[in-house]
Amino acid sequence: MTVSLYGMTFAELESWLVDQGEPKYRAAQIYKWLYQKRVTSVEQMTDLSKSLRERLKNQTQLMTLKEITRQVAKDGTVKFLFALADGSTIETVIMRHDYGNSVCVSTQVGCKMGCKFCASTLGGLIRHLDASEIVEQLVICQRLLDDSAQRVSSVVLMGSGEPLDNYDASLKFVDIITEPEGLRIGQRHVTVSTVGLVPAIYRLADEMRGITLAVSLHAGDDETRSKMMPVNKAYDIDALLTACSYYYEKTGRRLTFEYALIRDHNDHLGDARKLAKLLQVLPCHVNLIPVNYVPERNLTRTSKNQIQAFVQELQHLGINATVRREMGSDIAAACGQLRAEHSSQSV
Repeated sequence: MTVSLYGMTFAELESWLVDQGEPKYRAAQIYKWLYQKRVTSVEQMTDLSKSLRERLKNQTQLMTLKEITRQVAKDGTVKFLFALADGSTIETVIMRHDYGNSVCVSTQVGCKMGCKFCASTLGGLIRHLDASEIVEQLVICQRLLDDSAQRVSSVVLMGSGEPLDNYDASLKFVDIITEPEGLRIGQRHVTVSTVGLVPAIYRLADEMRGITLAVSLHAGDDETRSKMMPVNKAYDIDALLTACSYYYEKTGRRLTFEYALIRDHNDHLGDARKLAKLLQVLPCHVNLIPVNYVPERNLTRTSKNQIQAFVQELQHLGINATVRREMGSDIAAACGQLRAEHSSQSV
């Protein structure tokens, strides 16, 4: 049985090499080839012995993802559709900002959380991704950026799937991409999004990682949130915010709360006041997202005037709030639009 080189942490690779009778220092060489040189075959790892390269060819694998399509939006956003080894598909997005390039990776094929505004959950959960399949998404994106001498500056686990429902693989991915020997992405430049799986938030807090936690809140009361997010019936707002407070106390990291503005659902000024009252004692930032179009959902985004009034009301009440810049909507690459389906469009 072969193992994925992209699925091993630096320590795991060292251990694997020792088991093969090789010295530990080979791990640094291999990581350099994988993540700094970004080679596409073991044969390119020229400072390894021929026997080790042969063993790597026979016992390990590199890239398993296959690019099906690549779309480029007017604003420069790039969306990949990848096929996995079993034929499942996922989407990955590169977003270009003034300060650098952010990559949005998927952590599951589909999603079981059932949020009413999101395309990723329409077909339910098909399966979890392995850590290697998440890492490969990022490596492919970095290879594309290499062509213009750019690099990935931040990573968000906000593609299809709930990262904390695939906890071990998602956090192993974070460990791999933040390795000093690898891609060298700082933990503070990694954001993990969650619908609010309370036990996993406590676990993440206790592990004392330096990553940013983005919580999909989308309502200031349980009745409204439960209609949009079934997870609220298991973990209500009070339980969620208690876990968020614990996360802040343990890590010192300010939380981000995501709030999709949906006309006549959660966008009135009274909703803003409810939200402000909930969050007034918790150091946080509210990211307001005008809901993006999903054909299967009969939801309308809030008007620009109402969005402005909503954000001003939050700011007036002492809440740090901004409206997320819309990116990639013309290729269905914006927040809530990613899904696991085969697209016929390509560049």
